[in-house]
Amino acid sequence: MGSGQWHVEKRCFSSESPQSMDLENGPETGSLSIVVLGASGDLAKKKTFPALFHLYRQGFLPADEVSIFGYARTIISNDELRERLRGYLVRDKDASSEELEVVAKFLHLIKYVSGPYDSEDGFHLLDKEILEHESLKTSAKGLSRRLFYLALPPSVYPSVCKMIKTCCMNKSDGGWTRVVVEKPFGKDLESAEQLSTQIGALFEEPQIYRIDHYLGKELVQNMLVLRFANRLFLPLWNRDNIANVQIVFREDFGTEGRGGYFDQYGIIRDIIQNHLLQVFCLIAMEKPVSLKPEHIRDEKVKVLQSVVPIKDEEVVLGQYDGYRNDPTVPNNSNTPTFASVILRIDNERWEGVPFIIKAGKALNSRKAEIRVQFKDVPGDIFKCQKQGRNEFVIRLQPEEAMYMKLTVKQPGLEMSTVQSELDLSYRQRYQGVKIPEAYERLILDTIRGDQQHFVRRDELKASWEIFTPLLYRIDKGEFKPFSYQAGSRGPAEADKLLEKAGYVQTHGYVWSPPSLE
Repeated sequence: MGSGQWHVEKRCFSSESPQSMDLENGPETGSLSIVVLGASGDLAKKKTFPALFHLYRQGFLPADEVSIFGYARTIISNDELRERLRGYLVRDKDASSEELEVVAKFLHLIKYVSGPYDSEDGFHLLDKEILEHESLKTSAKGLSRRLFYLALPPSVYPSVCKMIKTCCMNKSDGGWTRVVVEKPFGKDLESAEQLSTQIGALFEEPQIYRIDHYLGKELVQNMLVLRFANRLFLPLWNRDNIANVQIVFREDFGTEGRGGYFDQYGIIRDIIQNHLLQVFCLIAMEKPVSLKPEHIRDEKVKVLQSVVPIKDEEVVLGQYDGYRNDPTVPNNSNTPTFASVILRIDNERWEGVPFIIKAGKALNSRKAEIRVQFKDVPGDIFKCQKQGRNEFVIRLQPEEAMYMKLTVKQPGLEMSTVQSELDLSYRQRYQGVKIPEAYERLILDTIRGDQQHFVRRDELKASWEIFTPLLYRIDKGEFKPFSYQAGSRGPAEADKLLEKAGYVQTHGYVWSPPSLE
């Protein structure tokens, strides 16, 4: 990264800058206090603070308005926290003096307060620090904006939210207090509803931002544009043309040191019920009335409520060999590290179309993608069906891309066919354009008051209603995972399920990201 990219831009929070205005109240100015609770933990250090730094560097967090507070039980000084964070903000050992100066200015915005998560004393001290910041910001004009980011385990959400409500709410007319909570939002329907009720008793729904970082990914955010801004897809996106849809998440490493934590949740709770189900909603939902967050979230809830109960014969679970070797994992663990589940939607658009949701660890590749496979061409005069079907593939990570697999004429004198593609690879098409990290987008959305990419309470409930019956059976040991070798495709039974669902494999075709040369 060149040093010229490290200067801090100045974003004007005015009517001429719609990206930096609150959706309900128009442009906002005033003091902005961002509080990261759990500031000494890995999530805060690796994700939250780096995202705030990138927003600062791009001018979205003006130094004359913003202060950042870290809060945790660990007893350290301001300087000690800043030094702990520095290594996560400067990765290049050869960083220029200009780069280091920008980092130093950002770190100077951060103050640290130590205290317990269930005592008013610490939160009164935090409130005192915030009030002092608000009084010092000359551009504040009496408006107080307070954003609390809970980089904490869900078990402490109720007590922390109670302390925020009791001690740290904004004190100005026209200001706001917002709370960001991380997944997991419960372990099942009952615990999720209990958590929602506890937080909902303290804050209104517009104040609560349930973050799922998959909704901040570039290609996920592109889904609504692709589907509803292109005439090409409108007549095709239905059961008449689409044979099946796959939503796939693959990791080429295992639990690696976090086996004890993972074993409490498993792959369905960790990946499928939240990340992949959000992608599923955007693929399957109907066109919203407008782009207002509530209209979009209404349609997501409708499609979730249209999912029929999962059938046993349409589920394959797996656990990789060696998973139980982790000393933090019980020897008799039944927790799946792989799952392939078919979801079916009971509505006019999707009746009969299987949605194969698949996620696994310790597999032979790392990727996340959406694969929409179309039906065979009727009257195949070229006799080319064996080569494979048309597929629209959206690669979410790594190397963001979207491509359409097509059958074309093989160059040459003979009338023979071959599989090829129409390819939009972001690295090639958008050279020099930095794709923002998901947490950057979502934190900026919370400041703007845009809840489009956050999970609403009824949406959360509907998602748990789909998976809770299956999860209860897994937890009771009634549904056993197949074993699979680490570094493989997963259990062979998953490929059989895929074939049973009607997916047709394309043999001899492999998509490769285009070269920049």
